[in-house]
Amino acid sequence: MVVNMGMYNDKVMEHFMHPHNAGDMENPDAVGNHGSPVCGDMMEISIKVKDNVITDAKFKTFGCGSAIASSSVATDMIIGKTLEEALAFTNKTFIDELGGLPGPKIHCSVLAEEAVKNAIWNYAQKNGLELEGLKGYDPNKEFGHDEEEEECEV
Repeated sequence: MVVNMGMYNDKVMEHFMHPHNAGDMENPDAVGNHGSPVCGDMMEISIKVKDNVITDAKFKTFGCGSAIASSSVATDMIIGKTLEEALAFTNKTFIDELGGLPGPKIHCSVLAEEAVKNAIWNYAQKNGLELEGLKGYDPNKEFGHDEEEEECEV
């Protein structure tokens, strides 16, 4: 297998090779999952919440380097944020924090956005919360981004 590392910047490679917040979380308050039917990437983000602030986040991702880097940076960014602040993050926020992703890998950041939203949605459902950032959100609906979905490869 040939791996073209030149398509990734140093920050993406750092999050891929040394991901932050990877692994299992003991007794999470909520878990969100999302996967891509196109490339088979799967993300699971677990969160702990206190007073509507995300106090911890962990991820498990089966996927390419961009998927792992997107999960890593997403969990970094949501820790310490209120639920509404975390809901305001988009895939473009994660891409910007990573310093960019190659065009065919943009959908990996969409997976991270969706997994975060699913975790927060699950938390809100369990705790009877109505959050502005979840109005009209349906976790069972296909995620509506226009980016091209292409096969994931390292």
